[in-house]
Amino acid sequence: MKRCSWPGEDPLYVRYHDEEWGRPVTDDTRLFEKICLEGFQAGLSWITILRKRENFRKGFAGFDPAKVARFTAKDVQRLLKDEGIIRHRGKIESTINNARRALDLIDEKGSLAAYFWSWETPAAERPRAVTREALLKMTTSAQSIAMSKDLKKRGWSFVGPTTSYAFMQAMGLVNDHVDYCGVRADVEKARRRLKRPR
Repeated sequence: MKRCSWPGEDPLYVRYHDEEWGRPVTDDTRLFEKICLEGFQAGLSWITILRKRENFRKGFAGFDPAKVARFTAKDVQRLLKDEGIIRHRGKIESTINNARRALDLIDEKGSLAAYFWSWETPAAERPRAVTREALLKMTTSAQSIAMSKDLKKRGWSFVGPTTSYAFMQAMGLVNDHVDYCGVRADVEKARRRLKRPR
């Protein structure tokens, strides 16, 4: 099967590309996990985070926002000693802060899914041909810039426009599998069938 070029030959990366990336997600825990892990990825490659994802899940209570929101300074110290994750104080504290902000959003919007899917890119604003060259020029979008700005206004951190766009790509708010990729049609079918959260 032809694929996007970015997973290379790494079996873990290939499985992530084939089974997860770009498939629409409406589960709040998975959405919260991904926006946090995209923040941890800043300055690193996604495969580095992917290899540590299970350790992150253990360290951050499965990325349940209600549990992470109750983390204290003691948890920060525990996580700074955890060699299985990226030990970056700012990103650890950001995840705890973002969990608290996520609870505020859930109170306001009903779910994180309803909030994040409200930023889906209209089909008319998508490129006619999804090529590697087109994607290299498209590290942000009008929606990712606006979503980033809105999240920051709400007190979130490590949610810049590029991070927000990578989140949108991974969670299926856009389908950025290149046109020749064997997974693209399946992802598009899943997006067509999806009942958008409101």
